[in-house]
Amino acid sequence: MENGNITSGFILLGLLNHTRAHQVLFVMILTIVFTSLVGNALMILLISQDHRLHTPMYFLLSQLSLMDMMLVSTTMPKMSTDYLTGQKSISTAGCGLQIFVFPTLGGGECFLLAAMSYDRYVAVCHPLRYPILMSWQLCLRMTLGSWVLGAVDGLMLAVATLTFPFCSGREIDHFFCEAPALLQLVCGDTSVFEYLMYICCVLMLLIPFSLILTSYSLILTAVLCMHSTEARKKAFATCSSHLSVVGIFYGAAIFIYMRPKSYRSANHDKVVSAFYTIFTPVLNPLIYSLRNSEVKGALRKCMARCAL
Repeated sequence: MENGNITSGFILLGLLNHTRAHQVLFVMILTIVFTSLVGNALMILLISQDHRLHTPMYFLLSQLSLMDMMLVSTTMPKMSTDYLTGQKSISTAGCGLQIFVFPTLGGGECFLLAAMSYDRYVAVCHPLRYPILMSWQLCLRMTLGSWVLGAVDGLMLAVATLTFPFCSGREIDHFFCEAPALLQLVCGDTSVFEYLMYICCVLMLLIPFSLILTSYSLILTAVLCMHSTEARKKAFATCSSHLSVVGIFYGAAIFIYMRPKSYRSANHDKVVSAFYTIFTPVLNPLIYSLRNSEVKGALRKCMARCAL
């Protein structure tokens, strides 16, 4: 048994092997990651440059894009480098940084998505009171709270996970350092830690997810009262696409973080983790922003300016 892995570091076994099929899959993943980075960076640029998008809703969307860019940048460069070079080692400090940053961004995004659902609820159900119920002061407080609560969760996870004694095998069957994956290497009782992690997940995942479902239920109720069939169709399409992305993100996170250690499968965990580290960051700008007419107008205006 190695004492707390202070000097040894770890080995990341990765998501893919070097078969032809996995090589094609690797190229597809790189394409998705590049698209995600470009799409989210474009959203931040458009929102910052166009004064018509300087509203609480688009400010929250810009924060979502920033979190998604950082989320992808936390895991994918290391995974890609390991796959191309075959050097799969990661230092203890690097592993600890991933354990800290990933829950910070993932947890922050959980709260931010709940704030965004509240924003949409107010806009649809109480449009005349929107400036009061969704003021800039409240928007900034919710955004700051999302970052701070995520950081607190990440710090606690990183510190608690790396204080455990690990067995001599330092191989993590994952493509990045994630707390549940490291628990498989612990030589000791982790039941108390798993219970506390479960409580944190209830606070970080289930409560925001319940608020999102409540907000969209109220939105759909209001939509059903609309007289315009076209407006109902548009609202249903928007709500369903939003809920689909939210369901993928929260469903994958709940699957990874809220199962007991005895029920975990490394292969399943790696695939499910890919959903909220690779796929949802590319879906968010497409679903939440680039389908929006105001964003499309800002994009056309930006392209016209660049063409001059």
